[in-house]
Amino acid sequence: MAIASQLGPSALAGLGLAATASDRIQTATGFDLEPLVLLTPGPLTTSERTRAAATFDLGSWDAPFAALTADVCARLTAILGQGAESYACVPLQGSGTFAVEAAVRTFVPPKAGLVVVSNGAYGERIAAIGRAAGRTVALFRGAWDEPVDPGAIHSLLTDLPSVYGHVAVVHCETSTGVLNRLEPIADVVRQSRRQLLVDAMSTFGAIDIPAWHPAVTAVVAASGKCLEGLPGMGFVLARRQALADASGQCDSLSLDLADQHAYLERTGQWRFTPPVQVVAALAQALAEHAAEGGRAGRLARYQANSDVLAAGLADLGLRPYLPADCQAPIIHTVYPPDHPAWDFERFYQQVRQRGFVIYPGKLTEVETFRVGCIGQIDAAVMRRAVTAISQALSAMGCLTANALTSEDAADASLADRATAGIGV
Repeated sequence: MAIASQLGPSALAGLGLAATASDRIQTATGFDLEPLVLLTPGPLTTSERTRAAATFDLGSWDAPFAALTADVCARLTAILGQGAESYACVPLQGSGTFAVEAAVRTFVPPKAGLVVVSNGAYGERIAAIGRAAGRTVALFRGAWDEPVDPGAIHSLLTDLPSVYGHVAVVHCETSTGVLNRLEPIADVVRQSRRQLLVDAMSTFGAIDIPAWHPAVTAVVAASGKCLEGLPGMGFVLARRQALADASGQCDSLSLDLADQHAYLERTGQWRFTPPVQVVAALAQALAEHAAEGGRAGRLARYQANSDVLAAGLADLGLRPYLPADCQAPIIHTVYPPDHPAWDFERFYQQVRQRGFVIYPGKLTEVETFRVGCIGQIDAAVMRRAVTAISQALSAMGCLTANALTSEDAADASLADRATAGIGV
């Protein structure tokens, strides 16, 4: 039976269950929760329809869920664009990190080596995954405030033996927000006769990924982030030939992508209990992604969010960690004000009291904080977030002498930019 007749049109969008969020949620265990805007790289703010789609109990072996899984996988693969026909989508239970480890353990043979290109905490995490998996890891470390240099990667690969057959890189390092340019990296990987594994956790669904490039073997992402689904499902978009070549190679039962794919192809089912509600929510989120104009539409909204945020923080006298030419419209890393009253925990609570959640910095040598631009938010929400940050700094007595000192001034400045078409 067609999935639409079971779960409604537009991948659950027609269920009519979108509820108005209450001001507070009292849980059975006594925790008092309140709706907040999440300015983080994930989990992040989702739409009411996406959340409503997760309110159904679905049978994991029921035909409608099998059809739903197939539809979700087809939609995810199509997002790759050019070259997508060579790929298969392998869904996996767990967070994106689970999927990254699955890719490492599946495609890098147990006695082989892995080159990890790192300019942030998540590149370091891939290296830690490789070592924990018993692979020999060659780690290339670049500066955290600039994209990795393809020329330097080329030099490293030239000096390494062929046992290092795979290279892994993070497309956007959410530890800072820096965007690594994939195509020139893929070029040098191809020249060295190696294969590229791409951690696209924070870019998939918004920023173009050159899946057509012959060096790219697998793209790893998850249900949250730019897709704006609920967290809990990772997935790997892998070349079909690479999956076939990796059959029997993985040294983990639950993380074996080749076996997961073969089982899914043969039965239409997941090997182990799937996160059914998360998959249902992702189906709805993907329908909304398509309605927004796909990858281009989502990127346009995120870029507008990023521009408003950058302009507003500059008006408050706050300095960005990254230069503008490598800042992805995903998350911004910001230096705090140079003021003796500054305290991140107090700042975090002040911003939270105004309805927004931000992230601490990931840098170890200097103090920073991070503000995300993704999720079900727009430029108007981002302007309110800048106002909340301004009010929090003012309450702490941390605004610099030449910064805006009132909510009205901050709003006026941002409104002027909007009228002029700058950063909106």
